[in-house]
Amino acid sequence: MKKSTLPPDTLEELMSRAEAMAGLTLGQLANYHQVETPKDLKRHKGWVGQLIELELGALAGSKPEPDFIHLGVELKTIPVNQVGKVLETTYVTVAPLTNILGLTWENSVVCHKLQQVLWIPVQGAREIPLSERQIGSPVLWSPSLEETALLKQDWEEIMELIAIGKVESITARHGEVLQLRPKAANSQVLTQSIDHNGVQSQTNPRGFYLKTQFTQKILSGLL
Repeated sequence: MKKSTLPPDTLEELMSRAEAMAGLTLGQLANYHQVETPKDLKRHKGWVGQLIELELGALAGSKPEPDFIHLGVELKTIPVNQVGKVLETTYVTVAPLTNILGLTWENSVVCHKLQQVLWIPVQGAREIPLSERQIGSPVLWSPSLEETALLKQDWEEIMELIAIGKVESITARHGEVLQLRPKAANSQVLTQSIDHNGVQSQTNPRGFYLKTQFTQKILSGLL
């Protein structure tokens, strides 16, 4: 990634940049930034997000804080099909599996990252060549009281299972809007966790993801 963009000073400037991107293809944006467009995303999973970050001037990268920390805004690119249907769940952050005593929803990374999110829909249908996929109109979203309650309830239920050593029993079906799934390049990657006897053990890293039904409502303006 070559040409870097300075971070926006205001929320209005960020939204102006995001709206100016709408309708462009990934290839057009990549050419502007002198970035090579890969043939597909098999070995370049984060490429689309990195390109959008570059254009908008995001700073945080993979740090456990919002991408535009000075504005309190998290950036999320989200793949959609031709009619705007969300194609996959949205990764939020890695889940803590140890040292979680006293951790509350209010001081969790998930809560902090979802206070205000700038959603950038991008065509994700595989039959469209990557360079020809269009960027959609941005959606700036903050959770309502009802949405916050749903997220908090799911987070607390999942964290309670982790705390009592039942991380291995948590499936993607747990949670109404938030789910826990393995988050690693392969099953050989291990991290510390607590088993049902309260003893330290090893398991695959986990990540928190937003379910597609939830993000679909956000993009459709139904929330």
